[in-house]
Amino acid sequence: MSIISNGIVLFILVVIAAISGYKLRALTLSGAIATIIVGLATLLAFGAQGLLLMGTFFVTSNFWSKFKADKKKSVEDKIKKSGARDAVQVIANGGVPGIISLLFLLFQENFLLYMFISSLATANSDTWASEIGSISKSKPVHILSFSRVDAGTSGAMSFLGTISALCGAFLIGIISHYLWNEVTFQLGLAIGIVGFIGNLIDTLLGAAVQVTYTCPNCGLNTEKTNHCGQSTMYKSGCRFLNNDTVNFLSIALGSLLILLFTM
Repeated sequence: MSIISNGIVLFILVVIAAISGYKLRALTLSGAIATIIVGLATLLAFGAQGLLLMGTFFVTSNFWSKFKADKKKSVEDKIKKSGARDAVQVIANGGVPGIISLLFLLFQENFLLYMFISSLATANSDTWASEIGSISKSKPVHILSFSRVDAGTSGAMSFLGTISALCGAFLIGIISHYLWNEVTFQLGLAIGIVGFIGNLIDTLLGAAVQVTYTCPNCGLNTEKTNHCGQSTMYKSGCRFLNNDTVNFLSIALGSLLILLFTM
């Protein structure tokens, strides 16, 4: 098959994957459309290897989000969004890799490849930390106050979540070593380190500046603007820095950190 034919087949697979995600209620309609757009940008820039790495992130993220979902009800009550991912959530996690893909199409520089991989390592690290850490039997510790807080609290870390974050980051780094000749084993390890640091940045931003609200009815501290059928009250943080914004920023910063190892 020609390169064009291969590309068409791969794009059809992206569309099928997005539709399947929508049918399985892992994605909303807007989320499926955003997934197709990000997937197309990745395909054009990095081919099958890029799609495989992106797919690793999306598939494992969806798996861990569904894993022991019944035990995550109390966490879902605190976070802004749960269940099917919409376009905002897809862009929050896949927007940076998508933008880097477009930049790679224009400039064809290897450092952009490294940034692309590092952005996915950061996103995977953060997602694994959140989804797996939320089922920890022990309460997490707030990264700034070092006090025990409820699972799902912005800026909280647990031992299980931390180990999961490391595994998620290094999975992307190691796979990238086998997908691209440009990624040495040492660079793959550096990408894993960068991805984990990006997750820590996300946790710090969540603790220090992410907006939180309080439900006037039940007193729950939450990321949601509505709870118990009524509007929540502003408690702390920057109003424009919600979880999606913090995710986008931490992934962007994580992708830039790899330049310290490569420039």
